[in-house]
Amino acid sequence: MQDRPKRSGMYRLRLAFINSWQGFKGAFRFEAAFRQEVALALVLIPLGAWLGSTPVEKALLIAAVLLVLIVELLNTGIETVVDRIGLERHELSGLAKDVGSMAVLLSFAVLMVIWGFLLLG
Repeated sequence: MQDRPKRSGMYRLRLAFINSWQGFKGAFRFEAAFRQEVALALVLIPLGAWLGSTPVEKALLIAAVLLVLIVELLNTGIETVVDRIGLERHELSGLAKDVGSMAVLLSFAVLMVIWGFLLLG
């Protein structure tokens, strides 16, 4: 394998942004759950900014929503890699997908706890 020069500076940041945007578009195109969570985020993020009484409350309400998106993207990455390796049923493949799914569920629990405490507490 030939060593390529490392990218640096603004060019590297530009490439990183392009790759990240490709990841967002791919998840949005192929994952119904991600599309639903983006739709939820488009409602909850402005609502959290409006409902939070202090900057910290606003940040917590918005961060909880973003956490769900982050975990869903990581789960999609796990599922994609598992499917790339092979579509046959395997105990470890199923476990990897189930663990990723549980992480998404827990991120929703975090969202509900934060929103519940800040808005109802």
